[in-house]
Amino acid sequence: MSEKKVSKSRRNFIKSGFTGLTGAIIAPTILKKEGKASSLQEKKRKFVYRTLGKTGLKVPVVSMGTYNAIDVTNAALDAGITHIDTSADYNEGNDERMFGEVIKKRDRKAIIMGTSIGMWQYRKAEQVKTTITEQKLRDYIEGSLKRLDLDYIDIYYLGGVYHKEIVLHEPYLKILQEYKKAGKLRFLGITTHGNEPELIHAATDSGVYDVVLTAQNFRKKNKDEIKEAIAYAAGKGIGIVAMKTQAGVYWDREKKQLINMKAALKWVLQDENIHTAIPSFKNNDQMYELLSVMEDLTLTSQEKADLKLEAGQSASGLFCSQCEACVPQCPANLDIPTLMRSYMYAYGYHQPSKARETLDNANLAKVPCDNCATCSVVCSSGFDVKAKVTDIARIKDIPKEFLMG
Repeated sequence: MSEKKVSKSRRNFIKSGFTGLTGAIIAPTILKKEGKASSLQEKKRKFVYRTLGKTGLKVPVVSMGTYNAIDVTNAALDAGITHIDTSADYNEGNDERMFGEVIKKRDRKAIIMGTSIGMWQYRKAEQVKTTITEQKLRDYIEGSLKRLDLDYIDIYYLGGVYHKEIVLHEPYLKILQEYKKAGKLRFLGITTHGNEPELIHAATDSGVYDVVLTAQNFRKKNKDEIKEAIAYAAGKGIGIVAMKTQAGVYWDREKKQLINMKAALKWVLQDENIHTAIPSFKNNDQMYELLSVMEDLTLTSQEKADLKLEAGQSASGLFCSQCEACVPQCPANLDIPTLMRSYMYAYGYHQPSKARETLDNANLAKVPCDNCATCSVVCSSGFDVKAKVTDIARIKDIPKEFLMG
């Protein structure tokens, strides 16, 4: 694509009103401030530790989830974070390469590194088994070891699993156990964004997995069921890591109503069966702010009010619970949960490149929803599904080189 066409495409995209994503594109440049330390950096911090189940690993309750966050990683490690989670899918493996460079200059034994093979883009179990062959799983594991330049990975996950059948798929279990026995994978786990209770139980009862990385936050429709499953798993010695703790970051698309980030993280960590959480940090100040929740994990009355915890208070916001109730309702068979995740990455988390990666795996038609005068999908979170799908679909018109979030 010529420079002239790229510029025109970008101008049209911005002009069309995608202001939230435009902010996400330029935010990293604006937020990357070097030199003078903030008062948050200079403050001495208290750390609270929990043991990650039968792994015996002692971790701070606030760890680090990553996506293109290399600039803040050294500061995070210097601040006392010891557990970092990434994925082979992030930035086409480049995140793993960057973390490999960081780890080279550190005490390897002081860092707990987690990574995964991504399966979230395949909604059906048969798609997973057909696409992720035994050889491909081996290639993924070897690829992560090579990109991270490590002799072993501390926690290796089957990432983004939706089906019990995949959690218990014998060929995968055999390969994972083989690598664990060889000392290349210390501990095994699954990650899940949906159908969490069933998958947590399955992983626990398998006798193979050591850790579960699950979505959990104050806005999840099935948060109580997830909590019960977590209690069961923790009682059996499974290490529990929480993700999606910030529930979309904003209440609104326009980014005028920020969710209380500290309160959202505290809400998750109130559950002592959750051993650590992996919120993402885009800059040092965000990191120090969330580390400060360890000074007092108690939710204040004001923080509870900020989270709108009373029945009927909570607005629909940006967070999709991935309940999948929408899937059978769509006559076009759109992968709506994946599209909603893309929307959240773009507008909530300031991660336009991750939004694009997510969208690219949804097999979205060039002009979605055109054949439907009105949308027949009734979302359990109250989303205007057609409006959100049409909105986020426009990110496909932006050249990837502009999506640097």
